[in-house]
Amino acid sequence: MSDVAALAGVSHQTVSRVVNGHPNVAPHTRERVERAIAELGYRPNIAARALVTGSTRTLGLVTVKINQYGPAQTMLGLENAARAAGYSLSVSILDDATAGAMREAVDTFVAQRVDGIVALSTYDDAAEALRALDPPVPLVAVQVGGGEDRPAVGVDQETGARLATRHLLGLGHRTVHHVAGPADSQEARGRIDGWRSELLAAGAPVPEGMLRGDWTPSSGYLAGKALAARIRGGEDITAIFTANDQMALGLLAALHECGLRIPEDVSVVGFDDLPEAPYFTPPLTTVRQDFAELGRRGCSWSSPA
Repeated sequence: MSDVAALAGVSHQTVSRVVNGHPNVAPHTRERVERAIAELGYRPNIAARALVTGSTRTLGLVTVKINQYGPAQTMLGLENAARAAGYSLSVSILDDATAGAMREAVDTFVAQRVDGIVALSTYDDAAEALRALDPPVPLVAVQVGGGEDRPAVGVDQETGARLATRHLLGLGHRTVHHVAGPADSQEARGRIDGWRSELLAAGAPVPEGMLRGDWTPSSGYLAGKALAARIRGGEDITAIFTANDQMALGLLAALHECGLRIPEDVSVVGFDDLPEAPYFTPPLTTVRQDFAELGRRGCSWSSPA
């Protein structure tokens, strides 16, 4: 910084104001300092800045299942929002959504002096661990169930599932079957609650024998095979709401292999709105989650003013 100041012919403090975006710098002075910065290849020392300001301008993100579309898109939304707010994002990807792993990741970020932590986990064990943590920096829970006693942001899973179910009932189907997500996923349970509530509100029967998957196309394929066998056995199944688009992809493949036409024989609706959804065969009707907005709100809660 002293070299920049000498080359630009200004004080050390003026260089600091330019680097930190302070408005009280004359335009021609700012331009002179920026030219010196470019010529010398100067980069601020983040560690030194943190010692002076008490801020690393870094947020920590704890996430799981990054191979799945929802967590991956939420992470991208958070990273974009953090960058727009002048923060960098440090990411810890957990192999297992356990309480111990969640506590260790949060403790590591605290030791690294991040300014705030965003924790993304819909799974029960990790979500319960979050409720017991009280770190010395802002901690925001993303995509968890209700009843949080700390800042939390999430998509209204129940309303989304009700919309999907209502759409299928509106097409004239007597009822709607559901392929749910994992039992320990709070998102999956929210979608089950919405599906069931909408059926009850419409006076439609709630089908027995709900199937579960693990969010993957392969689990949707197995569910599709099972449902096709039930249809061949005479069960009246004409509409299916799958808890995510990836399972819907597998389900569509299985129904097609079994000679069932979509939507002539069975109507299918997914959840998430994958970019590939319009290119499924046939194109998939789905409920869109706004992951960019989710990231923006999570970042606004976790980053200090």
